[in-house]
Amino acid sequence: MAKMMTPAMELCIKRKKKTKKAKENTPGREAWRRLKRNRLAIAGLIILIILVLVAVFANFIAPEGIDDQKLEMRLKTPGGNHLMGTDKYGRDIFSRVVYGTRVSIPISFACVIIAFAIGGALGSIAAFYGGKVDNVIMRFMDIFQSIPPMLMAIAIAASLGSGVINLILAISISTAPARSRVVRAAIMTVKSNDYIESATAVGSSKKRLLLKYMLPNALGPVLTNFTFSIATALLTVSALSFIGLGIQAPIPEWGAMLADGREYLQQYPHVLIFPGLMIMITVLSLNMLGDGVRDALDPRLK
Repeated sequence: MAKMMTPAMELCIKRKKKTKKAKENTPGREAWRRLKRNRLAIAGLIILIILVLVAVFANFIAPEGIDDQKLEMRLKTPGGNHLMGTDKYGRDIFSRVVYGTRVSIPISFACVIIAFAIGGALGSIAAFYGGKVDNVIMRFMDIFQSIPPMLMAIAIAASLGSGVINLILAISISTAPARSRVVRAAIMTVKSNDYIESATAVGSSKKRLLLKYMLPNALGPVLTNFTFSIATALLTVSALSFIGLGIQAPIPEWGAMLADGREYLQQYPHVLIFPGLMIMITVLSLNMLGDGVRDALDPRLK
């Protein structure tokens, strides 16, 4: 016969079920469930994953090299062996667009990560300590923000010269002040919550308060802004390359490809259409994903 369950055993089983249910309903899991219900966000995530895979496997996808010139095949329209046609040097546009994912997307991510590392650190310190520290740091950021980010990026890029590293530095420095305000606002919101006061009352150190309680709970708005910032950084990278202050030939950056083909806009529009489409698709996917992340992390939608 099956052994009869005692009240103590039943109580133990109920507690285990409650613990398991509590683990399943963590804020991260709930946010992911809400994100999965957003079809546009999932579509943006899928497109972004595909673009990352294209960048990783570009050597296998691209039929030709980035600088394989065939002057007898110059300015061929899409079709045949050239899916997207060829440019003024006879280079396969499809191959260059594919390899361009290895340039434009990683650079955009790097710019945003560095900007948040610099601005986020300053914003966190300003919000946590407040008073004179906050006033000094934020007034310093105000001075930088009085200059339009694009104008500052152009000035820095022109001073440092062209190149990948200089381009990343120019965009990161010019956008760091705005990122500091995002992080500061998120920390200030969290700082006023009751659990911060409770942690302070039990003797938690300042470092523990900032790293364990404030930063993790301020992650929502920061993550949302991070996603949108990548799209903005991609546009800035393309714009600087378009005017000759970013990536230089023969590296296949999408903005530089637009600059190379602008003289053929009327006669051979395919030279510009495909790099432009890649910029548009990437930015659109990031914006759709950013909207979904914002909605998923919004506590009012629970």
